[in-house]
Amino acid sequence: MRLRLIVVAFLAISLLASAFARAEELAPFEPDGYRLDQYREPTPDTLQGARVVTTAQAAAIWKSGDAAFIDVLPQPPKPRNLPAGTIWRERPRLDIPGSIWLPDTGYGALAQPMQAYLQSGLAKASGGDRGKALVIYCLRSCWMSWNAAKRAVAMGYTNVIWYPDGTDGWSAAGLPLKQTEPEPRPPE
Repeated sequence: MRLRLIVVAFLAISLLASAFARAEELAPFEPDGYRLDQYREPTPDTLQGARVVTTAQAAAIWKSGDAAFIDVLPQPPKPRNLPAGTIWRERPRLDIPGSIWLPDTGYGALAQPMQAYLQSGLAKASGGDRGKALVIYCLRSCWMSWNAAKRAVAMGYTNVIWYPDGTDGWSAAGLPLKQTEPEPRPPE
């Protein structure tokens, strides 16, 4: 009987250890710095200094009208050396209605013009109020929104909300999307 209890306890501990290991693989721990590569990977469940919301919570915030929504999904650039006469069509971006799109501001390292672009975009979205709720998102399993939300916290915004499921979660819930254009970018 005692041997059976030891075996059962060992199996239970092994199962728990395995479950914790799988959980760590799915949701990595929150790093100290910004994610610098492999942006389309599972993201942490937390972001220090920010509130993390589900799709239902993001939808309630959106319906209340009390927050600015900011999309940070990158925008593919127009190739510089297109042959004359080539037609270039921007890829349309469907966003949460009312959002401000600040593409390319979620990379781990930002050049000074892009840092300033993010700062001015957040100032515009917040009306200069660092206490205004800012919901920052892009796609599910995308570190871009995590990085941008972390930057907003570092800039002194006190009501940063990170929506990790982004437009993927929004669309899957049957919520409305609207084609949008990015905020004008700084000269490159």
